[in-house]
Amino acid sequence: MKKAILSFLLITSIGFAQETEKENLKKNEEAAAKVGADKPDGWLKTGTFSLIGNQSSFNNWLAGGQSSISGNVLVNYDFNYKKGDWTWDNKLMVGYGITKLKDADLQKSDDRLQFNSLLGKKAAGLWYYSAFFNFKTQMDTGLDPDTQTTKISHFFSPAYFQAGPGMMWKKSDNLKFNIAPATSKLIIVHDHFTALASSFGVEQGETSRYEFGAALNGYYKFNVMPNVSFENILNLYSNYIEDAQNVDLDYQLNVVMTINKYLSTNFTFQTIYDDNAFRGFQTRQNIGLGVNYGF
Repeated sequence: MKKAILSFLLITSIGFAQETEKENLKKNEEAAAKVGADKPDGWLKTGTFSLIGNQSSFNNWLAGGQSSISGNVLVNYDFNYKKGDWTWDNKLMVGYGITKLKDADLQKSDDRLQFNSLLGKKAAGLWYYSAFFNFKTQMDTGLDPDTQTTKISHFFSPAYFQAGPGMMWKKSDNLKFNIAPATSKLIIVHDHFTALASSFGVEQGETSRYEFGAALNGYYKFNVMPNVSFENILNLYSNYIEDAQNVDLDYQLNVVMTINKYLSTNFTFQTIYDDNAFRGFQTRQNIGLGVNYGF
């Protein structure tokens, strides 16, 4: 009898928690939609600067371990424009990090420069005619992880460009996705990376690769609690010209747990699948205590 009662209470609690979570998500979406509808014409600019640090130290620790220190600088800047039936959303993301292990040289742990721009003209309801532009590259030299001496990339090599017309569904600045069935993609690398073999999908002896296909971009940011936000950024791309079934994927999750105005715990997870560059999933994750400044 006691087991039956405990089981009933457990099932009831789980069901209540799920319903509460659904209600919170619904309230967040409704609030975001209301803010979007009430937003006046003109520019809305918001940004955050974060400095995230991690440190570990071992001294006569019999279980083993290696002392290390790392730091990441992150800039996330949104500047969105609205006038009548027109919207223009822009996002700039910059990240750079280093790691120092005991008795080892400094190593790069994060390096990205990305700009996304999405222009929309209202069609009907929440749908917009759209045009988008994406650009991403890195800022510093990348070294082969095995040798730590061979250069495998540097600024603007590789550099990725995507652009194309499409249709956007937008409920608010925090919830939207865009479908672009006629997307051009350009990959650029320096010729010294393709002198001996292909690199990042660019053929040997070439400095660029052009693709034409379909792109789907999604963005969803919500709060699971008043001080915990989840930001999801998804990019999918299929190349009509070659192996259309091999869809490129780039998904990023940013979780921020706010402690106070200037301190937060930050978690970032990103996974990339691009069989032209690497036949497998590339993943990275960072977690640490951050010092934040909003602007």
